[in-house]
Amino acid sequence: MKKISYLVVLSVLFLSMFTGGNGFNVIERSTVSASGNEIALNGLIPETASDSAKIELENGMTSPIYAAEDVIIENLFVETEVDSDGDGELDVVSIEVMRPNTEPGIKIPVIYEMSPYRAGINSINFHDVDIDLTPVGKNHQAIPYAYETQRQNLGRLGNYYVPRGYGVILGESIGSGDATGCPTTGDEKEILGTKAVIDWLNGNAKAFNEEGEEVSADWSTGNVGMTGASYNGTLPNGVATTGVEGLKTIIPVVAISSWYDYYRANGAVVAPGGYQGEDADNLAEAVLTRENPEVCEDVIAELYEGQDRTTGDYNDFWAARDYLKNVDKIEASVLVVHGLNDWNVKTMQFAQWWEALGDHDVTRKMWLHQGGHGGTSANNWQETENRWFDYWLYGIENGIADEPMIDIQREDGSWDQEADWPAVDMKEVSLHFNEANDGEGGILTINDNAGNGEEVFSDDPMIRANQLAADPQLNNPNRLAYVSPALTEDVRLSGIPEVKIEASIDRPAANLTALLVDYSGTSPKIITRGWMDPQNRNSVEQSEAVVPGEVYTFEWDMQPKDYVFEAGHQIGVVIMASDYEYTIRPPEGTNITVLPGNSKITLPLVANTEAMKISAASLEKLVGQFDNENAFLDEEAVRALQLHLKAVGQYENQGEAEKVVRHMNGFQLLLDYQLNEKLISREAYDSMNIQAETMINEWD
Repeated sequence: MKKISYLVVLSVLFLSMFTGGNGFNVIERSTVSASGNEIALNGLIPETASDSAKIELENGMTSPIYAAEDVIIENLFVETEVDSDGDGELDVVSIEVMRPNTEPGIKIPVIYEMSPYRAGINSINFHDVDIDLTPVGKNHQAIPYAYETQRQNLGRLGNYYVPRGYGVILGESIGSGDATGCPTTGDEKEILGTKAVIDWLNGNAKAFNEEGEEVSADWSTGNVGMTGASYNGTLPNGVATTGVEGLKTIIPVVAISSWYDYYRANGAVVAPGGYQGEDADNLAEAVLTRENPEVCEDVIAELYEGQDRTTGDYNDFWAARDYLKNVDKIEASVLVVHGLNDWNVKTMQFAQWWEALGDHDVTRKMWLHQGGHGGTSANNWQETENRWFDYWLYGIENGIADEPMIDIQREDGSWDQEADWPAVDMKEVSLHFNEANDGEGGILTINDNAGNGEEVFSDDPMIRANQLAADPQLNNPNRLAYVSPALTEDVRLSGIPEVKIEASIDRPAANLTALLVDYSGTSPKIITRGWMDPQNRNSVEQSEAVVPGEVYTFEWDMQPKDYVFEAGHQIGVVIMASDYEYTIRPPEGTNITVLPGNSKITLPLVANTEAMKISAASLEKLVGQFDNENAFLDEEAVRALQLHLKAVGQYENQGEAEKVVRHMNGFQLLLDYQLNEKLISREAYDSMNIQAETMINEWD
């Protein structure tokens, strides 16, 4: 491995920027001489092309040249421009500065993480969710878990980046630790408090040491990259929307883009996964670790009132915590990192952020991994993070701008690179609900359902979603289930599913929940879910009264997902009311009547839609899936069904409807025989019999 040590002494001529096809702002690349070697620069950071920069490269990345034991550590207080506790004095935030002991005149960029969690969290009581829902009048007006590596020596960022020529700053947000002020759960005060550190690095704010002496950041270039996970990653999103001078890039990991969508969904009060009953006021109470916390009682009370757990409407309180509306002010590049299975900071947060960044031509890149609420160490993540900071903070031309925008981890742990997300070849496909027959489970079909029947289910909030997703072939009084034919090919979901139902409700207030399920023989897996308050059927900003018994159209989105349904599996939709783990849990008994003929789910798919149609081939796949789960007594029973279906397939291909129907009737008789002789499980029998009946109806 070749190391290149250089003290850059030449200037670089910069040319105007233009937007490249990969989403990066591209500048004509330049080179500088360094100890006889040519070092490529991207033209973004003029300081690197001066005598104030000293770094070494190894394999194109900054490498450790400064001793960790020689690091300079300063504990400082930065004056903000806000007075969140109303004491008449500007808040200060507490920071720990770690930087290498450089030669005189050398200036370095900074990697910065602000956190409300650094001093720990308080034990708090969440809101009671086992309460009745509140109907509005007819004229109504309208703790995320912190993913942090445990600190060792200088902490993860300090241990890695300080020896490589970066300063690292770890901050305590307003109202936490040694900071003053009050936590305000993501609003402008909290964002400006975080921004103050960047202002100080650029000479636009004051900082003081523990003796009260003013301290300057004359060792810094003023170029800053922010990062962090969860709340610590959310603050960079907010600061970026201020367009603050000096912020060159952010790496938000499992971060929030809109606090409304963290605690609400389409008007419904919804908890972050694992923290049922938490809301914005609880989170502020948890991170209120400053001295004399009682000074923040009024602030906490304002949070309680503003969040409005009664209606769940989007209001001024939530608008003040919505970073999407100010994306047009972002000047920094953004590397988004999110877990596709994160049910705390849910996937809507990255999806809507990614779309907004693209709409406003913000330079962006994204990593999506198969984990939950946290970052990833897979696929050489540390190297990517290093190269990203090198590119934007030192201006090193290392090729990262030439890579595809998306790195996505698949279910088997492998990684793909793609041009954009959702997948560029994604198309929306609607699957229509078909009502159950004789108490059996319902069907999802590509073709419209002209039926005019209705189905009823009753809310029981104490039954968990995984229980309601089980046995879709059976009638269940507390949910409706609709299942596709077995897929004859893999089908990829990439984007935001949307549900539309026509229904009436026998009470003026209720919850609505939809589950998207991967059915694999006897093993259901909930892939994603979504919620709504029926009173917000027309707008999240305005609840409207629900008249019991009146039929309405309800449409709501589910959490975004990228997932592959394998051949042989079935796509299922479960419609229920309250969701034990996420929504308010009102008294049981609300009855919801659904009109399946006017109801559907629209899925963003990369798929051959023929693979989703009922056919002899799909039934063969279903037989194989149940065989894999030992649903048959012996292979002879499996072979008998498969041979029968192969014959049906031949008639299908020839378009001989009469023979298809006759032989499918024979297939049902064979299923009856196998059930009576105990050659097949009841679940496999029910599932295949429903699909067989559907196929007969289509050909008859």
